[in-house]
Amino acid sequence: MAQAAVALDREAFSCAICLDLLKDPATLSCGHSYCMRCIHDHWDEEEEKQEYSCPQCRHSFISRPVLVKNTMLAVLVEQLEKSGPPVDVSSVEQTHVCCDVCSGTRLTAVKSCLQCLASFCEKHLEPHYQSAALRKHQLVVPSDKLQEKICSEHNEVKKMFCRTDQQLLCVVCCMDKHAGHRTVSAAAERAEMQAKLEVRLDKIHQMIHSKETGLDRLHQEALSLRHSADEAVRASEETFTILIHVMKERQAEVEQQIRTQQENEETRLQEHQQELQSDISELKRTQAQLDGLSLTTDHNHFIQTYPEVSPAEATPIFPTQPPGSFEHVTAALSTLSDLLQQTLKEGLDNISQAPTQPTTRKGFLKYAKEITLDLNTAHRQLSLSDENRRATFEEDANRYPKNPNRFSYYYQVLSRQRLTGRCYWEVKWDTSATNWSDSTITIAVCYNNIKRKDKSDECRFGFNENSWALQCSRDDDYTFYFNEDETDVYGPTSSRIGVYLDHSSGILSFYSVTTSMNLLHRVETSFTQPLYRGVLMTIMRRKI
Repeated sequence: MAQAAVALDREAFSCAICLDLLKDPATLSCGHSYCMRCIHDHWDEEEEKQEYSCPQCRHSFISRPVLVKNTMLAVLVEQLEKSGPPVDVSSVEQTHVCCDVCSGTRLTAVKSCLQCLASFCEKHLEPHYQSAALRKHQLVVPSDKLQEKICSEHNEVKKMFCRTDQQLLCVVCCMDKHAGHRTVSAAAERAEMQAKLEVRLDKIHQMIHSKETGLDRLHQEALSLRHSADEAVRASEETFTILIHVMKERQAEVEQQIRTQQENEETRLQEHQQELQSDISELKRTQAQLDGLSLTTDHNHFIQTYPEVSPAEATPIFPTQPPGSFEHVTAALSTLSDLLQQTLKEGLDNISQAPTQPTTRKGFLKYAKEITLDLNTAHRQLSLSDENRRATFEEDANRYPKNPNRFSYYYQVLSRQRLTGRCYWEVKWDTSATNWSDSTITIAVCYNNIKRKDKSDECRFGFNENSWALQCSRDDDYTFYFNEDETDVYGPTSSRIGVYLDHSSGILSFYSVTTSMNLLHRVETSFTQPLYRGVLMTIMRRKI
């Protein structure tokens, strides 16, 4: 770990021209530092042009700066030199280059000289620091491949670079075979490449940051998903517990109703039984009287007695209403069971068939919606096609009638249709349609209550809480905006962007449409109003 730290420090304190540790460091006003001799040599080559600039950032100076030694930086470099050279297993040959002057035991070289074509230990390197003539020699990291840095034809150091042939040259080559070619000093080419390298590193850093942000977002989404699933399971347990409790209560109620009806029917039957028993007893008494009367031989007694015998009442043998039955209860319960099972099945199907987002363009096109632009909202310098499906920037303003819904400052236009539910549309633009450079197109969705009549952020797509916007530039960069928050987006180049909206689920996704659907950015939120499609053109007033 200590060795790695030393390696990093040595790189940070190295001169961008000679690539070695700073010697007599001098710091320019732009903040970059170089060896005093290296920067003077570099400016000596620019003397004829009377142009003095920093080899790294290309910051130019009106006159040649007067340099002084940066003492603090010199102390740090001196301390770093005392810590010894870094151990680098990838360049072992550097640590084993021997001094070409030592006799007997050859010490390890600390520098190689491109003019002397030799390597020197600290002792034998001293003349290069003391002699005025030798101080002009170019010292580099010790190397046993010095001949590769020397032109084999002219035996001169390769200090120049031919941009035409893309190769290192000596000064003689520049005036000979490469005469008329685009040549610069190797230091200048290195500085320009270094600047490009820093731009690439910065972009890679941004991409890493963006992807790490995406990774964090996915991690948060996973945690949110787990939390949501746990909440759903808890809600399921509560719901089914309530349903079971309700079902048990209803079961008890039905059982109570059945028993109550049973008791009422049994009471009615018992009362009728008692009536029938009483009728039977009365009939048997009458029967006995009539049997006795029928046996008498006294005609007068028969005639006088018969009318006095109470006649039998016509009491029905069966109840006046049919006996109680519970078949209707069984039938009702069967119907209820079928209804509950059907309802539960439909409800569970809705749970298991949660909406999923398509993954292919064919799948997205199932939700394709034909969207036209609203002429009443279009800025006067936006010209719409006859079908109101294409917008083109015009230098001369159109004579559109006044309308309170028209955007007055930004080159924006809204769709006529409201966007709800699940829908998909694509936006394609012609990057060669105008002669303006640095122009961008912004694809947005917004609420209808977005402001229209001034140049405030409340009117611009993506710079307020009423709109979400993806900006696409001609140099293949994407940026997402919402409520003034800016997010760099990286994805494959395409002049066709697909937009997928699931309004009820709060999902908005932007895709780069090539041979496949490449997700650029995804938004998960809660949309509180219907949305409208929006297009914003940003035209930079600088011709190509």
